Amino acid sequence: MARGAVAKLYFYYSTMNAGKTTVLLQSAHNYRERGMNPLLFIPALDNRYAVGVIRSRIGLESPAIAFEAEDDLFEAVKAQLEERNIHCVLVDESQFLSRDQVYQLSEVVDRLDIPVLCFGLRTDFQGELFEGSRYLLAWADILQELKTICHTGRKATMVVRVDDDGYALREGAQVEIGGNERYVSVSRREFKAVFFGGKRIRLVDPLEQAEQAESDTQSELLE
Repeated sequence: MARGAVAKLYFYYSTMNAGKTTVLLQSAHNYRERGMNPLLFIPALDNRYAVGVIRSRIGLESPAIAFEAEDDLFEAVKAQLEERNIHCVLVDESQFLSRDQVYQLSEVVDRLDIPVLCFGLRTDFQGELFEGSRYLLAWADILQELKTICHTGRKATMVVRVDDDGYALREGAQVEIGGNERYVSVSRREFKAVFFGGKRIRLVDPLEQAEQAESDTQSELLE
């Protein structure tokens, strides 16, 4: 979407392994190919690769502005606008946004007329909404699910945190950065069997379905 069109706040949500970071980075690449300037954000607490780096599991990466929970994202975008034109804001791991930061991103859309695309998980390992996801689901103009599958073959809609033996961890901090050795995407039916029923999960590490995610989603991103 070019500046001057009607800007919107988008929330692309999924479980893990749905290719959301790949889609974000492809979107940023598409903007740059057209001579436009995307502005990328990532929570500073997501330091799996390095602070201020967005990286997909298939190896794509891009520098990004790392933000803390107390940072004002509206002011951060305004500061960037003093140096260059910004055509789009992309936020990875947006489940970690605070309520205030979701509001600030809506202000980027409504007051600065810049589209904002947020990518993140919907629920945590206990089946509860993250704060950022809760308010994005409530306030975003466009909601889009990025799909992946459970090892049972059903659509995965939830995620569980597991121990080394494949059993669900039912307690712990909501935020714990980790990869697929700790988190597994499952269907609701499988989530109930694993989280509440004590079933041992089948541990799998599927490749991120980047090509499918791009095919299914990229054409819909800014409709």
